[in-house]
Amino acid sequence: MKNYSKLGLFKSKGRIFYETPSKYRSPFQRDRDRIVHSASFRRLKHKTQVFVNTEGDHYRTRITHSMEVSQIARSIARYFNLNEDLTETLSLAHDLGHTPFGHAGEESLNDCMADHGGFDHNLQTLRIVMFLENKYMKFNGLNLSIETLEGLLKHNGPIEDLNLVNNLIGTKKFKNLINFKTYPTIEAQIAAISDDIAYNNHDIQDGLKANLFSIEELVEIDFFKNIYKKYKRKINRYNHDIAVYQIIRDSIDIMIKDLISNTLKNLKKNKIKESKDIRKTKDLTVDFSDKIKNSDYEIRFFLKLKMYNNKNVLKKNNRGKYIIKKLFEMITKNPKKFISRKELTVDKFRAISDFISGMTDRYAINLYKDLK
Repeated sequence: MKNYSKLGLFKSKGRIFYETPSKYRSPFQRDRDRIVHSASFRRLKHKTQVFVNTEGDHYRTRITHSMEVSQIARSIARYFNLNEDLTETLSLAHDLGHTPFGHAGEESLNDCMADHGGFDHNLQTLRIVMFLENKYMKFNGLNLSIETLEGLLKHNGPIEDLNLVNNLIGTKKFKNLINFKTYPTIEAQIAAISDDIAYNNHDIQDGLKANLFSIEELVEIDFFKNIYKKYKRKINRYNHDIAVYQIIRDSIDIMIKDLISNTLKNLKKNKIKESKDIRKTKDLTVDFSDKIKNSDYEIRFFLKLKMYNNKNVLKKNNRGKYIIKKLFEMITKNPKKFISRKELTVDKFRAISDFISGMTDRYAINLYKDLK
């Protein structure tokens, strides 16, 4: 197998605040360890993926999702001999900025902050690692490497709305060390698309477990129908759950193989041989073939129809939205009770947004009950 290690990014530009390099760990190992030991990462175990965290013990939460993204991303990075530590760090950190109650909570908090700069969970991740996680005497935040910051910032590609970045973070905070208009490293692209692979497949699995839809409905999608054909005659009421695991495993395997194959074609087509060449591209390098992109679209549509718009899921999500809205209103009336004077002096509403977005589902529910 050809060695693609020159595509990887193994040397760091450093950090916003200088630190003496470690003799024992690379900059990206240190980044990963700082993420894993952060309070924000621990709180992900009580934050909604799709089902509100109080629903059951076996549904995915943000922390299990992040670990699954990391596993998929590391496998792909290893195939190409890339920087697995950077890939893992970005995978584990990508959802730190999520609110309680998943995307419903984010939508509600964004509405609350409409007149105060808005809310975006990807940029909130940057706020957490740059300002809010405070464990060091010499600086605020975790002081992660420039490459990790860039990968988190460009989770969805080059930055198109610099005003939003400036409002929520401040472009000058990056000290001209990041080019906002280019695609990020190949490791960052792998972490981002591994997120898609993980949540599509695992939302399907959780939806089946919750009886929101059946295998018979799922195989209306050609992608899953082709997988199902291999096991149809072997499935019975005793091995149904095992069959679901097998179908999801096959699905992930197909997507990863397609991704690797198509990425190899993109590397050859665009004559990408070193990590610096990635910056010159005008499109994603790490991407699915058109065939799998179409399947991905069908899966997303199916999940929206059968799962995200399910009346019971919507009922829980709407309850979450209401709690976020009410918490924002109640905390705004007496913010000093919850937030330090220093934070409120800098930006009162952003401090309230930071406080609410950092809550777990359980904490938000209990605080709302206490305050109402």
